[in-house]
Amino acid sequence: MNTRPMPVEAIDSDSYQVSRFNAVRHGVLSRHTVLPWEDEIEYRALLEALMTEHAPNGPTGEHLVEEVAGIIWRKRRLRMAEAAVYRNKLRDSTASPFQPDVIAGAALLPITGRTEARANTARAIAATSAETARDLRDLKRDQGMSQRALNILLTGGSNAYGRALAALRTDTRACWQESLAEEPEDGLTHAPTAEALQAWIEHHWAEWYEKPIAELQHRDAIRDQALGIAYAANELDAPARYEVHLDRKLERTLAMLVRLQELRRAASG
Repeated sequence: MNTRPMPVEAIDSDSYQVSRFNAVRHGVLSRHTVLPWEDEIEYRALLEALMTEHAPNGPTGEHLVEEVAGIIWRKRRLRMAEAAVYRNKLRDSTASPFQPDVIAGAALLPITGRTEARANTARAIAATSAETARDLRDLKRDQGMSQRALNILLTGGSNAYGRALAALRTDTRACWQESLAEEPEDGLTHAPTAEALQAWIEHHWAEWYEKPIAELQHRDAIRDQALGIAYAANELDAPARYEVHLDRKLERTLAMLVRLQELRRAASG
């Protein structure tokens, strides 16, 4: 049986209008563009929106629109991959102890012995300069009140315990009073005495003041380190080159699509 292809001019325009979104309905390219864990319905919505926007008139134009959809979809995937790298690096840097040799020229914290400094990286990145200044001012005020209490306890004298207790900041005093009802830790004695209160303040001094103040004073360095790790230039170099390739391909494809439409309009005119 001898069959010949139907001439292009013989194709019924109404039947073409009915079938023009076949690629959208059947997902011809989505089988290659959309990864198994991605949302094919979302891709098809993008493709259909582009079909509506560019209104291709013929299989060549439809193919170019599908190419545009694939490029946009891959560019979106690159953005998500980039964000994932940032999140993973920031999470790793937040979860891991900061070592003093990581930041050149800046001692994050006064580390002695086997003490490890954990910086609040997320807070350091998010905080503004005004917030950092406020936090540092508040912390140093609290430290000054605790220092006055320690001075009273070290000097001793009449009712040193009561006077020292009154010198503490309200929340610090409340924390001590709650501790009196709890089991002591690390060999401390929880008792309403000058000796016990002094030991308790000295035990928490580095935790409450020295480390947090050092962190606040070096927030810029912490932020630079965290973001430097997060940017992971070596890991994002290849995706960046691929994105440039996609941008160029998108530009060429759109130019071809526009040119095709111009030629069709000129031919029909």
